[in-house]
Amino acid sequence: MNCRHCNTKLLFSFIDLNSAPPSNSFLSKKNMNKAEKWYPLHVMVCSSCWLVQTEDFVQAKEMFSPEYAYFSSFSSSFLLHVKQYVEEMISRFSLDDRSTVLEVAANDGYLLQYVKEKGIPCYGIEPTKSTANAAQERGIEIIEEFFGGLLADKLVKNNRKADLTIANNVLAHVPNINDFVGGFTKILKKNGVATFENPHLLNLVEQKQFDTIYHEHFSYLSVTSVIEIFKTNGLTLFDVEEITIHGGSLRYFAQRSDTGKRLVTNNVRYLQEKENKAGMSNIDFYRGFQSEAENIKINFLAFLIDQKLKGKIVAAYGAAAKGNTMLNFCGVNQDLIKFVVDKNPSKQGKFLPGSRIPIKDEKYIKEVKPDYVVILPWNLKNEIASQLSYIREWNGKFVITTPAMEFL
Repeated sequence: MNCRHCNTKLLFSFIDLNSAPPSNSFLSKKNMNKAEKWYPLHVMVCSSCWLVQTEDFVQAKEMFSPEYAYFSSFSSSFLLHVKQYVEEMISRFSLDDRSTVLEVAANDGYLLQYVKEKGIPCYGIEPTKSTANAAQERGIEIIEEFFGGLLADKLVKNNRKADLTIANNVLAHVPNINDFVGGFTKILKKNGVATFENPHLLNLVEQKQFDTIYHEHFSYLSVTSVIEIFKTNGLTLFDVEEITIHGGSLRYFAQRSDTGKRLVTNNVRYLQEKENKAGMSNIDFYRGFQSEAENIKINFLAFLIDQKLKGKIVAAYGAAAKGNTMLNFCGVNQDLIKFVVDKNPSKQGKFLPGSRIPIKDEKYIKEVKPDYVVILPWNLKNEIASQLSYIREWNGKFVITTPAMEFL
């Protein structure tokens, strides 16, 4: 396979997580007697542009089906994060009722609801019907298509250019990253700003966050690789911010290379230097990640087997993609984790892909009183531990697996 950005032949393996079903392909009861589609989950490093990327075995349209079940609004901490973002962008870029805001991958309207509240014209692009419907119920205009150059051309012809475009946690989700980024160059007004948020590859490696790797994430990004991708496709990175969301992310600010006038901030140079010092432009930086993941796997399995032998009950919280990567890489199923609970009603009553662990309503925890609750979305551990603090009434404990086994 060649690099999805620069077409260099990929020779170096970053991590091989064997195989798994797509992480959001939850099973209904009627499908439990059917075979699941498992695909290799192998990630490579490009030694030219340093884009880390999955090998292509599964198509985006298969993963982001009409039944796609990830709804952003079910995380209170994420809602607070995007509400603050909207307020900051309005202030920084002087957005008002004469502006246009576009969000690509608008999900259930979790972010655009706050733009709409401020009286700023906005619309979203969201290809998955379930989340698009939820956004439309909030009164938000949604275009139900995948974003890229062709859709951008169509929108430009219809005078839908934007002063601010938003793409949170979506740059990693697109197989044709050049066509996707090039679409923003087309849709932006002359002095428009495009913001992107994505987990930082540096944190992924240093914090051993291998469970953030799954088929829906085609790319794993650094400032080094993003600068190259933007430059090739007509954008210039002029600012970048480190943010804590999703275990350590970056917020990129870009403008059109041909018409943008904003000066490049010191933040960009600082993060370039930080990545250079870490060695991210050297293949040695990426070696050893496989063994780090395998150590976490061994420790997690040892804990689960030990509790099984002691007759203890272990449950989990969060039917999240990263949890499915962890469980399937470790080969865990219902014999070691009895059930998982999730706030999202569209997931309750279904089963996790691969492991086939049943997904329950939160009240089930109070009925069963497990000895341990594994918090699979560890990036929300404080929020979840507070929400489920009542497990301490029966001496229940929380378990975190990444970057190391931790008990709360």
